[in-house]
Amino acid sequence: MACMDFKPKNFFKMNKTQLIDAMAAGAGLSKVDAKKALESFISATGDALTQGDKVALVGFGSFSVSERNARTGRNPQTGATINIAAKKVIRFKAGAELSANVK
Repeated sequence: MACMDFKPKNFFKMNKTQLIDAMAAGAGLSKVDAKKALESFISATGDALTQGDKVALVGFGSFSVSERNARTGRNPQTGATINIAAKKVIRFKAGAELSANVK
């Protein structure tokens, strides 16, 4: 068995369609309206992060952009030293309510 095929017990991955279905059922919306709401959220969040803003949803968590400095790395196959460029990354920090629900 290849290590890429391994999935721990209780592993579950929710895709976009399943999330839309859950949102529709939970909010009493049609799937079309739930899809529009999710796409609008993704678009608004992406636009805010692109402008350097932070998106905070009380109880759920916050999305922000941080910068990683350029650094030197190593190619694990060859051992050669490589330069890794600086870049911006999106961070998510879970809120207290979400963290409490997961525990």
